[in-house]
Amino acid sequence: MTAGPAWWQRGAIYQIYPRSFADSDGDGVGDLPGITSRLEHLAELGAEAIWLSPFYRSPMADFGYDVADYLDVDPAFGTLGDFDRLLEEAHARSIRVVVDWVPNHSSDRHAWFLESRASRDSPRRDWYVWHDGDGNGGPPNDWMSEFPAVGRAWSFDDATEQWYLHSFMAEQPDLNWDNPEVEAAMHDTLRFWLDRGVDGFRVDALQRLAHDPLLRPNAGAARRHDQDWDTMHDRLRGIRRVAEEYEDRMLVGEVALQDMHRVVSFLNSGDQLHLAHNFVFCELDWDADAFRVSIDDFEALASDRAWPAWFLENHDRPRVASRFDDGTGQGSARARAALLMLYALRGTPFVYQGEELGLPDADIPPDRVVDVDGRDPERAPIPWRPPSAVGPGAGFTTGEPWLPLVGDAESMNAETQAGDLRSTLALTRRLAAVRSATPALQTGEQVVLDGGDDLLAWVREAKGDRLLAVVNFAAAPVPVDLAADMPGAAMLLVSTDPDRNGEAVDLGGLVLAAGEGVLLRL
Repeated sequence: MTAGPAWWQRGAIYQIYPRSFADSDGDGVGDLPGITSRLEHLAELGAEAIWLSPFYRSPMADFGYDVADYLDVDPAFGTLGDFDRLLEEAHARSIRVVVDWVPNHSSDRHAWFLESRASRDSPRRDWYVWHDGDGNGGPPNDWMSEFPAVGRAWSFDDATEQWYLHSFMAEQPDLNWDNPEVEAAMHDTLRFWLDRGVDGFRVDALQRLAHDPLLRPNAGAARRHDQDWDTMHDRLRGIRRVAEEYEDRMLVGEVALQDMHRVVSFLNSGDQLHLAHNFVFCELDWDADAFRVSIDDFEALASDRAWPAWFLENHDRPRVASRFDDGTGQGSARARAALLMLYALRGTPFVYQGEELGLPDADIPPDRVVDVDGRDPERAPIPWRPPSAVGPGAGFTTGEPWLPLVGDAESMNAETQAGDLRSTLALTRRLAAVRSATPALQTGEQVVLDGGDDLLAWVREAKGDRLLAVVNFAAAPVPVDLAADMPGAAMLLVSTDPDRNGEAVDLGGLVLAAGEGVLLRL
């Protein structure tokens, strides 16, 4: 018997930003019991797995990505018991659980860093990256934080008169992975959660896990010295070996690099990541040719061991409905077409909470801004029910939400959309159901076609079942004009345009509306 696809290849992995998903206790902040209470929504969505952004103990300088204790749940989110119940309830619904793991840096409140900065002679001094300055009162080199508002990636410690490295905020000192003790300790944090039964990890800020140990400057160099150093690959192999101590686990990495060669380098050998978040694809403009080239580039560079992963929004990236709204009024239609792309391309779709509702970015008044890097709009809480029925918390909370919700929560909430066959939620459920029932969409072969300047078209095929997907990137209707060997008749499985009727389609006369995507059986 031929083995079927791995669980992480079959369907969508749904990202949950816990602060903004569902609040169970009315304090305005989402929590783990809140997630558990909404698992039926995810089951009805056909989610193969959920990925939880950090819920560890944290001072919340970077809202959980500054970890003070890798082995515990922050009280804002609940308890370890709450996590275990969430895991059990998710597994009971055949939903896997992937947790965010933040290996590059800890909080400056972590016990390791408190000990490290206590003295130059501390046994844990070398657990972080400390160095003397440049001799002129400045930091060791010219490295800069990922956050422009932070500036340089070094902070001076008055007590010990040395600088420490932080690739993000000063409250997030970089761990020193050149120290084997650090690597071993971080591997043990993986085992803690694997022993509890988690199904995998999303590796945060992967490109920062290895830098030039000589701390040479970036200026004038042919390559950056502050990230993606060659030792990266062996570090990932070590992480993979830990995951493989357990059965059927998965690793997906945040590969925030604009270089497709580097993205596939973490996949091709088959002993590092299972999946890599593809920021080259994610950050494309709304252009058919750009997407066509990016998809083909991955396939051309990938080995037979490499499996694609596709995403277009997350907790760090603007929402598609806003990002692709270029003044033509097509943001909503393009958000629906983007969902069809994610589910119909060869690879694993990653869907960010609210993407299934077509949510745009929220408007955040200046006095409500809390994030150092301007990411509040995409982190607005989920509207579950109409505010007119349940109050301004829209079913997310009975209290004051930690961030404002989207302005149109009355119509865009999950409850209202669930009762509307024309809604983006209904579309997402249809796409998930078609993918689940169609092996060709899970692991079938893929050929990208030449659809001209405005159309992105591709065929998926397995065991004689052929499907055609086409997306119109233009702001006006476009006729579908594909290769002559296409059959004239096809069956419509899904259209992102709620006004398209009927099942039988004549390809010779098919015209796609602006921003429309279709999935057809040939």
